[in-house]
Amino acid sequence: MTTLASELPAVASRDEWLAARLELLRKEKEHTRMRDALNAERRRLPMVKVEKDYRFQTSNGERRLVDLFEGRQQLVIHHFMWIDRAGEGCPGCSMLVDTVGNLVHLNAANTTLAFVSRAPLEQLEGFRARMGWTIPIVSSAGTDFNFDFHVTLDPSRGATTYNFRDVREMGGTIASYAGDLPGVSVFLRDGEDVYHTYSAYARGTEHESNVFGYLDFTPLGRQDGRDVQPWARLHDRYES
Repeated sequence: MTTLASELPAVASRDEWLAARLELLRKEKEHTRMRDALNAERRRLPMVKVEKDYRFQTSNGERRLVDLFEGRQQLVIHHFMWIDRAGEGCPGCSMLVDTVGNLVHLNAANTTLAFVSRAPLEQLEGFRARMGWTIPIVSSAGTDFNFDFHVTLDPSRGATTYNFRDVREMGGTIASYAGDLPGVSVFLRDGEDVYHTYSAYARGTEHESNVFGYLDFTPLGRQDGRDVQPWARLHDRYES
């Protein structure tokens, strides 16, 4: 991937750079204050009790939603996208799993991270072995979980809501699309009772990835094309 010289930042003196950097710093601080206010508002969202008895398939047997908390009070679920035609996980979700490090710090904050996919467990386990991951991926196959939390579209069963909009009203290819889309959902546990507190979709999930965070520091940025992150591949598909 080559970047044209005309697309690179202008060359400046150190004093000119410092003046521009200080002005950007002022805007960054404004953004940080706004982000802190949004985070506080997110924490004040009401919550909805989960009434359905979802059953997930794991490498250690069947588990309920409350079991996925592993005894902690909070659960963050990344809805791991599965590409049916390829029989494998999507490059973006797979890149996220690649970058997940030691979860001890998140766990110390009374929070569990889980990856859930609608693919059958045997396919997930095969793909996980291929990727060399130690982190488990839980299967929601045969349940309404993906459809109820609006991360899998299927017009044939009336699952047409994404990012809080009915895709049939958007037109274009997404209006008839069937398959997975990006999403993250958050749950809170009170004893055996589970509550849904938050979900985000599309670009609302971006801050899950530290790859984007690093690239946002750089002059070339995320290098998006017509497709989101056209450079992203499963890690065994990059050329040397």
